[in-house]
Amino acid sequence: MTLISPTFLHHSLDKLKDDSHQFAARLNKADLSPFCQYDTSVGMEYEMQVAVIGSQENVDLPKTIRESSFFRNTEKRAARGDLHKSSLSALTEFLDYNESDIWENSWVRFEEDRLSHFAASVLAHDLLADKRFPDGHLRSDLDKFKISQNNTPYLRIPISYLLKIAFADILAPEAGLPDILIKSGTKLLHNFQSDNTSPEILSLTIPAAASGDRSLGTLAAGETARTFLVSQLLTQYANTHFGLSASGQHCIVYNAPHAPSRQKKLNELVPDGYYRHLFMSPCLSGWDKGEEKHKYMSLCHQTLSRSQLNAIGKLKDAGIITNNLVILPNTSNTCLANNGTHVSLGSTLLTRLAVDPKSGFTTGVEKYFGDLVIKIVEHFLPLFVNTYTAAPYRVNFADFHPEKVLGFLPHELDYTHLRMLWRRWKKKADIRFMGKPLTPFGPHKIDSLLARLLRLHGDLIPDFRLIDYFITLLSSESCPALNGMPGNQEQLKYELTEMGIFDSRMSMYLPYRMRAYKDMGYSGFEGRSYSLFPSFREDMAEAVDLQNLITAFAYKLVIQGEVQHRDIPDQPSVESERRQIFFGTAIGIPTVYIRTDSANGFLRSILTHVPSQRPSKRYKNYIRVQMHDYRLALLRYLTTRGTGIVEEFGAEKLLESLQERLIDPQLAAAGKIIAHATGILRGKRTAGKIPADMFNAATEKYYRTELKANQLQEGLAVLLADCMELEHVADCNLREVMKAIDPEISAHEYLRRVEKSVRMENASPATLRHMLHLCLAVCHYHNLRKK
Repeated sequence: MTLISPTFLHHSLDKLKDDSHQFAARLNKADLSPFCQYDTSVGMEYEMQVAVIGSQENVDLPKTIRESSFFRNTEKRAARGDLHKSSLSALTEFLDYNESDIWENSWVRFEEDRLSHFAASVLAHDLLADKRFPDGHLRSDLDKFKISQNNTPYLRIPISYLLKIAFADILAPEAGLPDILIKSGTKLLHNFQSDNTSPEILSLTIPAAASGDRSLGTLAAGETARTFLVSQLLTQYANTHFGLSASGQHCIVYNAPHAPSRQKKLNELVPDGYYRHLFMSPCLSGWDKGEEKHKYMSLCHQTLSRSQLNAIGKLKDAGIITNNLVILPNTSNTCLANNGTHVSLGSTLLTRLAVDPKSGFTTGVEKYFGDLVIKIVEHFLPLFVNTYTAAPYRVNFADFHPEKVLGFLPHELDYTHLRMLWRRWKKKADIRFMGKPLTPFGPHKIDSLLARLLRLHGDLIPDFRLIDYFITLLSSESCPALNGMPGNQEQLKYELTEMGIFDSRMSMYLPYRMRAYKDMGYSGFEGRSYSLFPSFREDMAEAVDLQNLITAFAYKLVIQGEVQHRDIPDQPSVESERRQIFFGTAIGIPTVYIRTDSANGFLRSILTHVPSQRPSKRYKNYIRVQMHDYRLALLRYLTTRGTGIVEEFGAEKLLESLQERLIDPQLAAAGKIIAHATGILRGKRTAGKIPADMFNAATEKYYRTELKANQLQEGLAVLLADCMELEHVADCNLREVMKAIDPEISAHEYLRRVEKSVRMENASPATLRHMLHLCLAVCHYHNLRKK
């Protein structure tokens, strides 16, 4: 770890302040505003859930487990008596009693000769140890992907890579695509990648709002629906063209925010190393050295698993665990199987200035302003949680142990706010007996019996993903993460590594993260707190517009000098104070506590808009704030302090809609998902009283079926509108694609003819290939127009 002298830091910070103030003065003089309505572009990264439907005799995951040395050794040890027979019986039960025949995150197997020549060449390149050297060695783990069945060469790949290889297959020159679309599609192959368990797809186009055009959020929602449609068409194409469905491996791809229940169960049955063997991505796509990236992701998994174990010590130090009766978390962790959507905003103005060495927008100034913008935006994140995205999850009483449900919060909040949040969470949960909260004792059978006798139901968490995943790193006393100094986050990561909380080789975890020009090629910010959008058109569009509005508002406050770093001090307690509201919203607790003499001047200014705050009777020198009132206060703050920018964006209706979501939970994302899940169960019980296994299975079924169908329909509607737009401008590439399909009809007529077969998932490979060619023509048009 490199040590920096305090004197050097002092002088560097003074110069950075001067440079930043001079740059802000230039922007103000020129009346330039970053992230204003027509300055912003948006790109997304989608993390999706996959599964294979089929019997255990046909699907790769159960076959791999049964054929593994781990399973054979477990059988031998159980037969010798070295291992309790329950360990083997639990694993065989997992394999034998899967009534749905759904195997989440399984790989697939199919005959290698089904690939087109072009797809086979893409595969050969991706199997190189270093893709920069086409004549170099192949990966050392090649035998994972190339196997033999019945003396026939087979491919064995994860579905994340299946999507890419299917896309490559439809680009084959013999498919009749114009050369320019083949070239454009080849570039888009890089957008299909995965370093975590789930597939990750980068948005196929980068929307940017123009004067008189639709809002940025509407464009982002359209792009998301379009990319989702492509994922569905590729999955259906692979199922038919590669013979997966015919061989008993029906693949599905859909949006789901947290690790599947069965995967969590399997995680408890197998060792840490074997879990990684089953589910860690091999990183075939997206990196020159895939094996090195795979090792890095294994490091991430080990680090997060270790970090969760280390959290127990913090819970003891915080006084939440008061004895040695604890349930040890698994040495393996499923949090990397959580899925969300990352929304990145880029400023055309800041990117242009970053290119110009005379503009004054140096990397130091970008960092100084960027950290302050992040601190401001973090105060507004509770507006997004549960309203636009959510991840409802039930926890039974028997599983309501602090060392399990608090997840990574001991590393994300300080002791004071962690204790406050846990006390309020216990009060909110259905675990009270004779007026006092009762937490489980430890033995699961006893706790389950106690829950039935006393009718203790545990809790329903509105956004479990934000609790189950390591969302942010808390600064230390000596290493602040957001004080504006270049290199501050690297210093913090080194210190947290020494404490066993993190690893310095991993990227910085923040719910709102700066995207620096020197690293990304644009200057902007990435929102990482989005879980599941029930609808792209209704929920995502508003969320992206609000993210753009708040980012523009925050940057305006910064460059006008209305908010400075000293207004939001870089102390762990101050970070924790604002982030407790974010996490409390995800949990669904109704109140939080803020110090009356809080050092956070910006937070104090927001609280002036909270009418019903009162001194806490329990905590001296704290005020008690209703979460509902705080979120409405954020709206009032925006409409009073940000009047000009709200008018510039035309965001009055957006804020009215947000207020309706905050007032009526049934209009919010969490309410919508919960209503659909309980509707599947067709019972009269409220969601909080439905057994956890039953409720969580219902949400997962909703994600796989109804939600997937609705979002597929949104994608088809967007493609139809896209084709009509391209027909209106007489796009030559669309015309060439339709010549190969059917020269007698228009693209939108063809879509109306075949869309039912796509929705019913019985379209022919030729139809699916044609649909994907239309999508490619649309993506090429939008990307070309942006340039």
